[in-house]
Amino acid sequence: MKAVEILLIRHGATAGNLLHRHIGSTDEPLCPQGRAALTAPDPAEAEVFVSPLRRARETAAILFPNARQTVVEDLREMDFGAFEGKNWQELSDNAAYRAWVDGWCEGPCPGGEGRADFCRRTCAAFSRLVEAALAAGRPRLAIVAHGGTVMAVGEAFAVPRRGYFDWKIPNGGRCRFTTDGARWARGELTTEAVE
Repeated sequence: MKAVEILLIRHGATAGNLLHRHIGSTDEPLCPQGRAALTAPDPAEAEVFVSPLRRARETAAILFPNARQTVVEDLREMDFGAFEGKNWQELSDNAAYRAWVDGWCEGPCPGGEGRADFCRRTCAAFSRLVEAALAAGRPRLAIVAHGGTVMAVGEAFAVPRRGYFDWKIPNGGRCRFTTDGARWARGELTTEAVE
C-alpha cells in the first residue's frame, strides 16, 4: 500500500472558544474572528471528512471550498455534560468539576462523556478513515474536527509518542501525519508537522 498524508485540522474559533468555555456538544457557529483567521484555502481537495458540528463544517467550507463534505458522526467533540457552556471560572466552586480537573479530566463529566469513551469513539472513527484511504490508494486524507479529536488521535497513534494534552493545538491549527500499510498495521502515524 502507498503512503497516505493525513491532514487533521481543528475547527476555527467560536464565541465560546474565545471565552474558554467547554463547548463539546454545543453546536456553535464560527465567530467573525474565527472565520477571518482561517487562511490558505485548498480548492483542489475533492472530499473532506468532518464532524457533524457546525463549527467543523463551516471551517471545512472555508478551507476546502470545492470539496464534498462527508460527515462522520463519531468525530464530534467530547460531551462535557453539566460543564457544557461554562468556563473554569464559572465552575471553580463546583465540587464535581474540581474533582474532574484534579483527576486529569479522565473521569466522566456529570451527564456527559468520560475521556476514555470519547477517545475510543473518536479513534475508531479515525481508524476507519485511514484504513479506507489506504485500501483505496488515496494519497491524502483531510479531516476537520475538534481539539479533543486531535488530542485523542495524537496520543493514540502519533510517533514520537506524546500525552493527550501535549497535542493541544489552537483553533484552526493543523497536524500533518503520514502512514502506510506497514506503519498502520502497528497503529503508527509519523508526525510531519504541527501548525
